[in-house]
Amino acid sequence: MIRAAAPLEAADAEQAGDALVHEDLEADLEGGRIRARAVTRLGSIEMSSRPLGRVPEEEGARLVASALARRGLDLLPWPGAARSLRDRMAVLHAALGDPWPDVSEEALLARMRDGGWMGADLARVARGGSLAAVDTVGGLRALLPWPEAARLDELAPQRLPIPTGAMRALDWSQGGQPVLSLRVQEAFAWLDTPTVADGRVPVLLHLLDPAGRPVAVTADLRSFWAGPYREVRAQLRGRYPRHPWPEDPAGAEPTSRAKRRERRR
Repeated sequence: MIRAAAPLEAADAEQAGDALVHEDLEADLEGGRIRARAVTRLGSIEMSSRPLGRVPEEEGARLVASALARRGLDLLPWPGAARSLRDRMAVLHAALGDPWPDVSEEALLARMRDGGWMGADLARVARGGSLAAVDTVGGLRALLPWPEAARLDELAPQRLPIPTGAMRALDWSQGGQPVLSLRVQEAFAWLDTPTVADGRVPVLLHLLDPAGRPVAVTADLRSFWAGPYREVRAQLRGRYPRHPWPEDPAGAEPTSRAKRRERRR
């Protein structure tokens, strides 16, 4: 408890405690860039500070690595193309193993610590560049094995043809199994569930009603047509009479259109 005190000028304090005066470098990753300042302290009392435009690259690299280890890879920019590529690579690694690389959070952070992933981009951040400029798509593509990488779009396609002849996008973000959404009528005559990764991973089909709402999820179309379809048909044929609900969907013509309205005479 301080019972009496007198003001002391900073210059006098520094002169009296000269042996305790020291300067520290403080830096952190803020707003996607390294922000640094030089702080003068008397013991643990901050006396003054000044911003620094840059920090030594070694210190910058340590800060970037520490921030990523602490806050995870979400600190990096992940545009849709990067997320999709990473999801596709993850499925191929799980289904086929080597040489398709592990792109999990833990594996990528370990590669980063070893300087083997995103090294050049992160070095630019360490020198004062922005995290927003980090090219995660390019970083992932650099991990693709050659010559196997030439088959990426064959093994893990972004789109698949459906029985109507149209192409539909696959959703790879669900983890482990890509998802394809289409209306029940668009899947008529499709007996064999589509697969990816050289036939090792069946596509999970989200079958929708004419309004786009899911009515069934299956990775076995033959079983769906033979059983659950009958219940779907019974529930929806009255609600959507302008859409076909054949008794034999496996032999019906796939369509994305409703029946034409009959003209009144």
